[in-house]
Amino acid sequence: MPSFDVISKVNHQELINAISNCNREISTRFDFKGLHIVIEANQKEQSITILAPDDLKLKQVNDLLKGHLIKRKIDPRIFNIQEAVEATGASKRQIIKIKEGISQEAAKKIISEIKKTKIKIQIKIQGNELRVDGKKKDELQEAILLIKDVDIGQPVEFTNFRN
Repeated sequence: MPSFDVISKVNHQELINAISNCNREISTRFDFKGLHIVIEANQKEQSITILAPDDLKLKQVNDLLKGHLIKRKIDPRIFNIQEAVEATGASKRQIIKIKEGISQEAAKKIISEIKKTKIKIQIKIQGNELRVDGKKKDELQEAILLIKDVDIGQPVEFTNFRN
């Protein structure tokens, strides 16, 4: 029976490369000259911390980071951007959580959208990913198109396609 998995993963090496490229550009830009601006990745907590002197610079650094992510073919929807808070030395700190895996609510939303179409496939939630089974390959390809159209707020990938 043909099947495939629906996952949401982040290529951490590309994410680290995007952050280091962004830090390199910050160190050479004239408008950031002499300012203490830092972007750090914390892989244990799945987060990124940005330190900037004010809200305007924080927004500029966010936009710069998103641009570097897009260049590295990483969807910026993986970010869950927290509210900026005051940090030491009259600066701002913003923590960005990295979304990885499909949450239960998003999985249920995908399942309900597919059930509305009456395609004859089975979908199982397996931890933070989905397994889609069907009798015909055409039905699975139709399901892939439907899942791409469902907006769950993060990118999804299709792996393990088996006949």
